[in-house]
Amino acid sequence: MQFLHTMVRIRDIDASLHFYCDLLGLEEVRRKESEKGRFTLIFLAAPNDVERSERLTAPELELTYNWDPEEYDGGRNFGHLAYRVDDIYATCERLQNAGVTINRPPRDGHMAFVKSPDGISIELLQKGDAFEPQEPWASMDNSGSW
Repeated sequence: MQFLHTMVRIRDIDASLHFYCDLLGLEEVRRKESEKGRFTLIFLAAPNDVERSERLTAPELELTYNWDPEEYDGGRNFGHLAYRVDDIYATCERLQNAGVTINRPPRDGHMAFVKSPDGISIELLQKGDAFEPQEPWASMDNSGSW
């Protein structure tokens, strides 16, 4: 068995690509448009997984955009996506400066949670050992659900 991808439905391609690619740093590796099925599939990979994704079509995040309007709810009951980052504090600061709410700040220097434009929880984990706690993160309260 091999893990292939996680799929999340999205409502706005531009907003989702801005969040996942521009802000989180994932890269689009391929796209499929289905006129008959009336959907677009966009596959993303983390920078360190792009080569493996191109070879194996895994591991990836599949964004599914249905052309006909639909309402999606639940984000939190989906669970979450998790990504290892080189610098948890710099990543959270970049996201926050771009207007993303840090729902669970990295108080412990190891873990944070944010949400995508569609309400999907994203866990950010510090690569290697946890950083020493530092402000403003160490005393920041949670915001909303994560």
